[in-house]
Amino acid sequence: MTDPLIDILIPAYNAEATIREAIDSLRGQTIATIRIVVVDDGSTDETGRILAELASQDPRIVVLTQPNGGITAALNHGLSLCRAPFIARLDADDLAAPDRLERQVGYMTAHPDCIALSGSGRHIDAHGRPTGGRVRAARIDRADPSWLPAREPYLPQPFLMMRRAAFDRVGGYRSLAVAEDSDLCWRLQEVGTMLNLPEDFGSYRVHANSISSASIRNGRSMAFWSQMAAVSARRRRARQPDLAFSADELRRCAQAVSLEDFLHAGAAVLSADERSWLALAMGMKLVALAFYRPFELDSTDCGFIRRALRDPSVSIRAENRAEMADHLMGTATRLAIRGRFGDALGLVAPARYPVLLGRISFRLILPRGVREMFKRLAGRAQPA
Repeated sequence: MTDPLIDILIPAYNAEATIREAIDSLRGQTIATIRIVVVDDGSTDETGRILAELASQDPRIVVLTQPNGGITAALNHGLSLCRAPFIARLDADDLAAPDRLERQVGYMTAHPDCIALSGSGRHIDAHGRPTGGRVRAARIDRADPSWLPAREPYLPQPFLMMRRAAFDRVGGYRSLAVAEDSDLCWRLQEVGTMLNLPEDFGSYRVHANSISSASIRNGRSMAFWSQMAAVSARRRRARQPDLAFSADELRRCAQAVSLEDFLHAGAAVLSADERSWLALAMGMKLVALAFYRPFELDSTDCGFIRRALRDPSVSIRAENRAEMADHLMGTATRLAIRGRFGDALGLVAPARYPVLLGRISFRLILPRGVREMFKRLAGRAQPA
């Protein structure tokens, strides 16, 4: 086999329903000098059998197996085999557009300063049907590790391509329980240009198993680890010793349930100022996640956020404070409609209670179609 130009890495766990279609979307790419490295992370279904069958049909497919160790372990196992100058990612339930790799490597070849890129894609359901939703690609130039919650330089991982040299330079994926992708993006941003192109590179499957934070506990974990990655970025930019994300810390956090548990588990390695910032950042990240994930904040989450908001040691810019207030108002509105008035009122300043009442009335009185029309009109009236 000719040395590949691109190694595509796919971690797979119990993916029997989708892995064949995912790999076939790569086998049909318009660029042929590729290698497909699949890591079977201890699957207990038919994933292994399907992978063996596909590998027997196409010498470009390499299958690695390991005991179940999680996505970071699977990624690092696969990357140990990758030697091509470009590395791409695809998840076991997603699809690559036929010319995805050709377009991406073409851009990176024409722009040698670009070390990593990704882009958008459509949402599909468990049966491959378009849902009408889309992958939202962040503006990398707006990334800010001091924002609350941190504005991440996020590259959607199912459509990621990066230079192997840059990946090696920043040390690869580190052992975070989740948000290992955000942590990688922060470090890549520090060594070169990366961006999300305004192009569709494939399809992202949205189904019950694809929602990593289907429970509030998983949402808290995502909130904690994503903001710890931002603390790590802040330290590096201030030329302070970086966080190590040790095995002991992972074990402590594995037992955490509440936001307070996670904060306590991570506090040993943080300064007092970092701890105060982290408390508010992870609380606000959970608020943001709850807007589009299938869980809601409980009373302990609301109490944690109220206490973090009262901490005078956290400096917040005016624009950031206004954004936080708007997000908290949206959360309070949902909670009030569900009868949780105490939690709702605790997230909103008393001076804004009339606004909260108006929001509740708007949601309860007007039909959904009329509400959506007003939202669209309000959106058009806002300055660009």
